[in-house]
Amino acid sequence: MSKITYVAIASMCIALATGQVGAQELWEPHLPGVDEGMAAGALPPPGIYGVLNSYSVSFNQYDNNGHKTGVKIDGQVEVPIVLWQTGIKVLGADYAMALAQPLDYSNLKVPNDPNLSDNGHWGTFNTILAPGILSWSLPNDFHVKTALRIVVDDASSSPGHPPAGGGLGSGNGFWTVQPELGVSWLHDGWNLSMDAFYSYNFKNTATQYRSGQELEVDYTVAKTLGNWTLGLGANQVTQTTSDSGAGAIAAGCPANGGCKAVNFGVGPLVGYQFGGVHIMVEYNHDVYTRNDVAGDRLNLRFSVPIAL
Repeated sequence: MSKITYVAIASMCIALATGQVGAQELWEPHLPGVDEGMAAGALPPPGIYGVLNSYSVSFNQYDNNGHKTGVKIDGQVEVPIVLWQTGIKVLGADYAMALAQPLDYSNLKVPNDPNLSDNGHWGTFNTILAPGILSWSLPNDFHVKTALRIVVDDASSSPGHPPAGGGLGSGNGFWTVQPELGVSWLHDGWNLSMDAFYSYNFKNTATQYRSGQELEVDYTVAKTLGNWTLGLGANQVTQTTSDSGAGAIAAGCPANGGCKAVNFGVGPLVGYQFGGVHIMVEYNHDVYTRNDVAGDRLNLRFSVPIAL
């Protein structure tokens, strides 16, 4: 899923107004830190599960030198997910599939030019399909999960197809294929997990812009005591290939590599289990950023079994 990453030519006029171009045309395909606190390598018992992430952000944009550009974005992302753990074994692994249809709100403020700002709007982000999720339980309480996510080009508005009244698009105007690798050590209430996503972004045919590939990783160190879970989460964004297309290289960016996004965030998490419902709150503050938006993020996650 995606974070509100205003960059590049989210709107060409905004890029020209700020004098900066970053990395990624608009949104990153995975919300950094959204999977903190989860057992990244494991699946729940067979059944159908519902998850809702309510993800709030307050961001500034940062240039290639790590300095604020003055552009600010506030956002709210609601991510409902349905997960089906089928009970089927494939190559010795538990097999599952999932579907997510995020909704998002964004409010962009560009200094000294109110015509480029917007008053905020809601829209639908790209549908996310996960047709194949495999999880292996290994000796010594280790678990490994692999998955393939497909981010569909069906957002309600995007670069090349802006929302009515202007402003940021609600999603990306391109497809993304996103393999995932999750690893967990789950022992005596401890959860040590890493959840890694690699995003292969296709070209936006409306703008002829192609966002670079990205590695995004969510980390968890947590301990469950009774009904309570306490711990620390962290996340990273590392763009591995440059953007291409009009506006991909700008002043202050190396001509041979463009301005690649880099971001690191960290913060506490706390969860509580009552009945079949699990609630977790995660707070992250970004501590190092280039060519990205960063600041504070708060995610509230509800997980509940629908049918077992």
